Amino acid sequence: MSTSTPLRTALIGVVLSATALIPLQGTALAAQPGTRPAAPSAAPASSVAGIEDATALALARSLADPAWNREVRRAALAADSVGLGELTGGATAAAGRKLAAGIAGADRGVATAKGLGDGAGSLLRLGLADASMRNRLSSGSAPLVAAAPSDDDASTFTAYDSRGAAHELSPDRAPDRPVYLVDVDGTKAVAEGLKIIDRALRSKGLNAPAPAAGPTTPTAASGIDTTRIDSVRISDDEEPFFKGDAEIFTLVTGFGKDGKPRVDTVEMPYLNKADTTYYPGQVLVNWSNYKYDLADAVMMEDDGDTNYQALAKAIVTILLTITDQGAYIPLADALLDAIPTNWWTDDPDYVDSWYTLARTSSGKRDGAAGNGWMSVSPYHVPEL
Repeated sequence: MSTSTPLRTALIGVVLSATALIPLQGTALAAQPGTRPAAPSAAPASSVAGIEDATALALARSLADPAWNREVRRAALAADSVGLGELTGGATAAAGRKLAAGIAGADRGVATAKGLGDGAGSLLRLGLADASMRNRLSSGSAPLVAAAPSDDDASTFTAYDSRGAAHELSPDRAPDRPVYLVDVDGTKAVAEGLKIIDRALRSKGLNAPAPAAGPTTPTAASGIDTTRIDSVRISDDEEPFFKGDAEIFTLVTGFGKDGKPRVDTVEMPYLNKADTTYYPGQVLVNWSNYKYDLADAVMMEDDGDTNYQALAKAIVTILLTITDQGAYIPLADALLDAIPTNWWTDDPDYVDSWYTLARTSSGKRDGAAGNGWMSVSPYHVPEL
């Protein structure tokens, strides 16, 4: 990726404070050996990481209520993850009901920080940091609560107990206590975020539907040509083990029928583990949308504080500077250059890119960065 970017879009400012949204219950008690009193997170309170950390601390303190502790344990053992809004909204224990308003506010704060607007709904969720902790939790071991770490290279991360004390944990080995992890429902965030990008692109004519073919055009009678992903594998999804599944999406770009740069968003919710081969049979490129028989694909990952409004603005701004020169030129680098460099820490991580995908491309294609491969084939979709 080029380090010289023509655009540096700052993340949209967020006015909601997580510490105001989450009603903390009491004050931290004196730290026990190996612990310290809870301190403010280094992340800004209005960032996703700051909101997650404040939520983790508030939830940890609320678990001092035995009845609520049992409710949370049952929910965590019943599913891989559970929405915190749904969990607190349906709580029967007093501590859970008391926490509900704060969780609703935190959900709104996350939606604002990620540029998702009011339609995103409940985004914060809770689950065990690792499946190996289920037995300890079932046996009644007191859990800790942590926010999903916002730094892939962190040497430690902070978890809280029901006394409000902070415990520094290593990401390289599971602790001897179960850990609840508070994070964002990435699948929902990506789906909502790509709608934001699609609307922004469409408003500038950068992914408008292709003009309808005339009645004598062969493709109108015979359907459309596409490129299908038969299998795909990534070797590095940029996620340490404690951060759970990756949330992958791909931006396909080329020149539209009108000669303008075009970007189509592709959700890939199945692609969530590294070193695992998936067989989705998913359409990647709809060639009826493109002027030339070549396109690029950039695979990315929503990794925390992604602000989709800012990302959409960055992409639109750079693409509007590009004109059709009468022949295919790769646009993947322009997409990557549009993303501010500070986003490459724990925002939409670059996974890999594929250049010059052709209508006739078939077989295994290695990504340019060497982080993954796709096996593709031409796939004709007949008209009904």
